[in-house]
Amino acid sequence: MSRLIPEKLFVRYLPGGDPTGPVVPRRYTLTHSDFTGNLYLSIGGDYDRKSISGLYTRLMRDEVLAEWCQSKTGFSLHVYCHVSGGMVFGRARWRFSIFRREMPLVLEAIRYGDRTLFTEYSNLDNSAVIVYFKSTKEEYNKIEEWGVLGEYRPR
Repeated sequence: MSRLIPEKLFVRYLPGGDPTGPVVPRRYTLTHSDFTGNLYLSIGGDYDRKSISGLYTRLMRDEVLAEWCQSKTGFSLHVYCHVSGGMVFGRARWRFSIFRREMPLVLEAIRYGDRTLFTEYSNLDNSAVIVYFKSTKEEYNKIEEWGVLGEYRPR
């Protein structure tokens, strides 16, 4: 079941990225508004440092970063979530549970927001999704496989 509301997703292309490529380097920065529920996806050759540099964002650290990586076996999408460490609001357990609960929505937003790229490179739907939960607490510092990106194509 799709959780994404397309009207609440706003996509912006940064230097080094456009709707049809390149695949590598291609990085995603996903932020959101707690007040409106809007999602903001930036796509470019680097992360959208400007959107994650404000004081509130640095305290919350609830952005999600992702990038395409290429190996001999093909492409994979690597997703990074900051669970704990540094100056961050909230307990690691609570933040970890929120990131895991919202990960399907995150992946739907990336898949839908960059849908033109997937039309151009349909094989990307078969790419593995690897999620890195970064934490100073060992039990939440994990790497998990989340299937393939095509599983998160909004219906």
